[in-house]
Amino acid sequence: MRRITFLLIAMALITVNMMAQDKQQKKSETKTLVAYFSASGVTKDVAVRLADVLKADIHEIKPDKVYTDADLDWTNKNSRSSVEMKDKSSRPAITGKMNDIKKYDVIYVGFPIWWYTAPTIINTFMESYDFNNKTVIPFATSGGSTIKKACDDLRQTYPQVTWKEGKLLNNATQQELESWVKN
Repeated sequence: MRRITFLLIAMALITVNMMAQDKQQKKSETKTLVAYFSASGVTKDVAVRLADVLKADIHEIKPDKVYTDADLDWTNKNSRSSVEMKDKSSRPAITGKMNDIKKYDVIYVGFPIWWYTAPTIINTFMESYDFNNKTVIPFATSGGSTIKKACDDLRQTYPQVTWKEGKLLNNATQQELESWVKN
């Protein structure tokens, strides 16, 4: 009787161990990408550190025409960024498109907040690839805005995408990044 009990306990422990290993293997097979647009370098800094924490690949969403300081002058109604943000159909061209986005399961998309939302170049990125069966997690940097409107706008514009809660990552520490990705 003791042998049978011992064998049953041993078999149960082996089964639990195998299930844990299988779960860990599936987790390690998940491919993650951090894609970001950064006009001034602030979002790039966060994206690079986030990719390091995630052990993820990284991809810069590059505009075909680089933004100059004059292009980014939000006080000038005729600046390139002001004109793009006024026009909901604006889709600035991007360069360096990815050929292998299909291999990623989770994609973090980072950007600076412009006019309380994501820059229109993020729409170009979202419309350049198939995000079916992918989880997309936005993150942003901002001089004073929250990420809420950007997340709401992205969900509304791309309802077919599986969105997770986004986060504003201004001056995020390594510990804050690690805590966010765990949750």
